[in-house]
Amino acid sequence: MKTLIENATIVSDGRSFCGTIVIENDRIAEISEQPHTALWHADQTVDATGCFVLPGIIDDHVHFREPGLTGKADIESESRAAAWGGVTSFFDMPNTVPQTTTPEALDAKFAMARQKSHVNYSFFYGATNDNVDTFSLLDPHRIPGIKLFMGSSTGNMLVDREEALRAIFKSASLPLMAHCEDTGIINENMRKAKASDGDDPPVAMHPIIRSEEACYRSTALAVQMARTYGARLHVAHVSTARELEFFGTDSHITAEAVIAHLFFSDADYARLGGRIKCNPSIKTAADRDALRKALTNGQITTVGTDHAPHLLEEKQGGAARATSGMPMVQFSLPTMLELTDEGVMSLERLVELMCHNPARLFEVRDRGFIRPGFKADLVLVRPHSPWTVTPDIIQSKCGWSPMEGHEYQWRVEQTFCNGHLIYNNGVFDDDSRGEELRFR
Repeated sequence: MKTLIENATIVSDGRSFCGTIVIENDRIAEISEQPHTALWHADQTVDATGCFVLPGIIDDHVHFREPGLTGKADIESESRAAAWGGVTSFFDMPNTVPQTTTPEALDAKFAMARQKSHVNYSFFYGATNDNVDTFSLLDPHRIPGIKLFMGSSTGNMLVDREEALRAIFKSASLPLMAHCEDTGIINENMRKAKASDGDDPPVAMHPIIRSEEACYRSTALAVQMARTYGARLHVAHVSTARELEFFGTDSHITAEAVIAHLFFSDADYARLGGRIKCNPSIKTAADRDALRKALTNGQITTVGTDHAPHLLEEKQGGAARATSGMPMVQFSLPTMLELTDEGVMSLERLVELMCHNPARLFEVRDRGFIRPGFKADLVLVRPHSPWTVTPDIIQSKCGWSPMEGHEYQWRVEQTFCNGHLIYNNGVFDDDSRGEELRFR
């Protein structure tokens, strides 16, 4: 099968240029900047006039909820949402039921994804207080790294013993991706909030309870341990300006930003309430603006979503009762494209953050770039094509989005995964299946 994508503006490797992409079966066979497509025979030709062609987005941080939590999401539904949003590869987190903290649980997840995922997939292995001895059993070619919860979050996976943390940082040969919040600080802040505001404090108090100090203290500890033991550390969903001081100088210590902290601020709790409650919390406009600046000054290396669906009824209530997490994978690329229109970053830098850098950082084989020989994971996006998020287009199983009612100016028109057109202007190939990602 040969496909031509012609008249495109191709964005890869720090440049944008007009050209033609030749896909043969599942790989990019040729890229030409010369308009001589008549010389090629193709089974399928896509006229991409007016569109930009980007590498398929690699989302390094999702919670697709399977196994065990499939009432709110599953691999099929959320990988469908990913494809609609131009995301062709995802790394799923281990706080499922059962937790992905044994090799057997990891193998079971791969088996499920092989049957159900519409896009490419892999899974983080979860660290616990007592499973460091299993790290040596992991195949480094199959997984991106090890997820470490250094703060209370869902799934009861908190690693809170110093000797366990030291063993993890000392033993991990794979990258450690850490959720950093200090549980002691959070618990004391919650105690004070409940004493003054009742058993379920207003959701606007969430960033006061899960505070800047809680994030900073935990991130400082993670960075100190990584430096002590020479571990490869990637701090997930950095949410404060203060934490950014740890990043940008050491190539072995990097940071992720996620869409929620780049788009929203604490002023949005009044409008959206529990819909934007997540861990770490969305904080001030000053924090949001610092994170946006960090997208271009080298302090932020990757942008993911922390896509974490819950049923809407679970999102009701205040800082204690409403669940934390929101679905974002379908709208992450349009949101970041909106930030390019606002001058936050260039389109080329967006591609670095969402495609190139995840591939480099986790050593993903043959993906994340538009290059001959690489897998043909591609997304066509069209500017100046307004549309509004309405419930009927939401693909996530939970059926809602904090972006409902928002008008975007960029539209994802087509998504190719392994050379196959799986999404085409609202038409989805239900039979499409992605591949297991390979690393290193």
